[in-house]
Amino acid sequence: MSKRYKQFQPIVVADFESATWNHPLHKHNHYELIYIKYGSGTHIINKVNVDYRPGNLFLLGPEEEHYFEIKESTRFIYLKFTDLYINQAEQGGFNTGLQHLEYLIKSRETHLSAFSITGNDQNTVSTIFDVILSLKDDMLRNEQLIWMQLFTIAHLLQRNMPEINDTFHRSKDMQAVFCYIHKHIYHPEKLRAEVMASHFNFTKDYIGPYFKRNTGLTLKNYMNSYRINLIRQRINSGNYRLKQIAAEFGLTDESHVSKLLKQH
Repeated sequence: MSKRYKQFQPIVVADFESATWNHPLHKHNHYELIYIKYGSGTHIINKVNVDYRPGNLFLLGPEEEHYFEIKESTRFIYLKFTDLYINQAEQGGFNTGLQHLEYLIKSRETHLSAFSITGNDQNTVSTIFDVILSLKDDMLRNEQLIWMQLFTIAHLLQRNMPEINDTFHRSKDMQAVFCYIHKHIYHPEKLRAEVMASHFNFTKDYIGPYFKRNTGLTLKNYMNSYRINLIRQRINSGNYRLKQIAAEFGLTDESHVSKLLKQH
């Protein structure tokens, strides 16, 4: 049985180097963004082995069990944050950044593999983590600045995800469909059947039955449930007005939000 680590601070930054891994298989009550500054080895996530190398990034949710097997001495940089930290986003006016982060968190496949960032984005990510380390000694004063760095990383990671692409060579992979929905949940015009069908090289009349056959749910019901879940999170945080929520999700007005909530 795995151990569960509990974090009570909204955000924690950790930076350490090790040649051996001294933690047992464990879960946690927070999210972890782990950057491999240098070193190599294997990251075991939910019993899946993922080889890592310098520059890799991992995003883990609270229910992921994991540990590392280190081959070459590795420098780990951890950015650990809770749901409370996520809900503080609106106060700083970072709605767009929050959308990128939510997309990564909700897309489960991002928790089970390493991000391999290349080119200029890799240099940018490395620099951002250097900035985060420069801010960690005064967390109280620099919390909002670290939050901004997290959103920037989330944006870079999202645009480097391989399963969302312009050509649909993975037409049988339902995960790609889920990822598309999660990415565009804030833009209803991109979730119309004809638009999705065109993206995935389906016909308009085929996309709905295909989704129902593979999930047991209608496409409309899944999108509404996912959208409502995000809306409820915003309402429960106490930081959003219905007018703001309607604008963010491309809904007509506050009454449209209220109608969705009553329906679900």
